[in-house]
Amino acid sequence: MTDNRLGDAVAAQRADEVRRAARALLRRPLLRAGSDDFRLVRRHASELRTWFERNTGWALVVDPEVARLRRIPGRDTDPTHPARDQRTGLAFSRRRYVLVCLCLAVLERADQQIALGRLAEQAVLAAADPALDAAGVSFTLADREQRTDLVAVVRLLLAWGILAKVAGDEDAFLKSAGDALYDVDRRVLAGLLVSRRGPSTVRAGAFEERVAELNDEALPDSDELRNRALRHGLTRRLLDDPVLYLDELDEAEAAYLTSQRGALTRRIEELTGLVPEVRAEGVAMVDPDDDLTDLRMPEQGTDGHVALLIAEYLAGKGGTVPLAELHRQVAGWALDHAGFWRRSATAPGAETELTEQAVDRLTALGLLERVTAAPDGAPAVRPRPALDRYRVGETVLLEPGQSAARKSTPKNGTAPGSPARKSTANHRKARTR
Repeated sequence: MTDNRLGDAVAAQRADEVRRAARALLRRPLLRAGSDDFRLVRRHASELRTWFERNTGWALVVDPEVARLRRIPGRDTDPTHPARDQRTGLAFSRRRYVLVCLCLAVLERADQQIALGRLAEQAVLAAADPALDAAGVSFTLADREQRTDLVAVVRLLLAWGILAKVAGDEDAFLKSAGDALYDVDRRVLAGLLVSRRGPSTVRAGAFEERVAELNDEALPDSDELRNRALRHGLTRRLLDDPVLYLDELDEAEAAYLTSQRGALTRRIEELTGLVPEVRAEGVAMVDPDDDLTDLRMPEQGTDGHVALLIAEYLAGKGGTVPLAELHRQVAGWALDHAGFWRRSATAPGAETELTEQAVDRLTALGLLERVTAAPDGAPAVRPRPALDRYRVGETVLLEPGQSAARKSTPKNGTAPGSPARKSTANHRKARTR
């Protein structure tokens, strides 16, 4: 009896460690040596490698310095996870994305250490490429805005672990009053890019076609390979997306999900602890621990409150709602909550930015979709089924002693609660694959 209990305890501990290691890789698919997460991943690398290869097609590479889950997203066309400024949280601009690539190219040729000023000089030289100028991208460090862009990129590289600060401060560089020195981790740099083919081999012209070709897979030529491709794609989507809607799938994907939904969600739940929430419209893998997420709902602060108010306002509405209508609503809420929101929320035109940020959040969470309203083609939004969980019911006044166990069911069958957005590492904040 004692041996059985001991064996059960050891098995439970091992399963817990594997789960923690898998969640660590989903939060941050590139781990450096030295952390507890890295040690767990390295200890259980064989089991993790087998699971990810079988269920997602993602390769796991582990060596004494780095653990890298080569994570390819379920959708190449999802724009809801931009790289973000490490301090402000604002999404990267086009120029910042270009700067990321230029800085990585510079670091590939750099010594073991590099100063921020030196990195800036080399980035300016690389940005002088006529192709970039023809594309409307310029970087000359001519003003503070461009220096701010470079510093934002450096802080992102610090967060990824490519750079490690030795001395100095980025703020001093911003003010042209100092510099900073960094170590370059070449092992992390070498493992950053994840794609099925080298970028130099891509021949497509349009951006969407180039991204698709970068991760293009060979067409399966047997039933077994087709089923494997469906299993990989759907498992990636269940891990990546806050909600997987059936109407977003093609006929083959929908049929496979319908027949294999139990097996797919069970495997994910056993490895990660994510709990399947199945509804007529689709599936969400909910995180009870709420740490596999880069966006939360509800969230604190002015922006979080605006998103919650918009969600409640739109929940249960049919059809499309013009953004102009939401602008008016947010302007009114800003006055109502002036004592609690940040001061700038009541400034003229602030409702536009507040609305855009809230709509971006709700769209990324799978609760809204952006559309155009007929007949004038004005920008609008359409609620998705999962938004109905934010519907506020009618106020019920109870007499003393009367039971409050009354419970309402949303019309579309979606239960109350919030789908946790799983951090698709890449980091989903940082989009590193």
